[in-house]
Amino acid sequence: MGCNTSILFKVPTPGLKRRHVKTFAIKLEQEVAAGSSFECLITSDEELQRLNKRFRKKDYPTDVLSFPADGQVGFLGAIAISYHRAKAQAAEYGHNPAQEIDILMLHGVLHLLGMDHETDRGRMSRAEKKWRGVLGLPAGLIERVHR
Repeated sequence: MGCNTSILFKVPTPGLKRRHVKTFAIKLEQEVAAGSSFECLITSDEELQRLNKRFRKKDYPTDVLSFPADGQVGFLGAIAISYHRAKAQAAEYGHNPAQEIDILMLHGVLHLLGMDHETDRGRMSRAEKKWRGVLGLPAGLIERVHR
């Protein structure tokens, strides 16, 4: 099974092993997304704020955004992650930036798969919790909000 998922780093990522990010993305493609690929942009708070304002009409930075594809077979869409926000959240929650990028990427992929924690009555929360367990990740975004 080939991997078509791509990762683009637009900012320096000190302390983050890029090979780990790519390996984790492949795992998500194969296990969570059942072979469907996605693109992931690792960028700045400023870029996430710009994207959030443009596409969601919310003028503030966020940690992860998802952009589903328009029905392309085998391609889910794109995710944008703020490295700066991931690094800060990792420090806040007591784990390393790579783990936070993994958490954000999983969250984004679940959105690309059509889940929405704001409207699906816990479906995404249950899926995120399950996959965090399978993938050995600490508490995810949805779980943090409900603490």
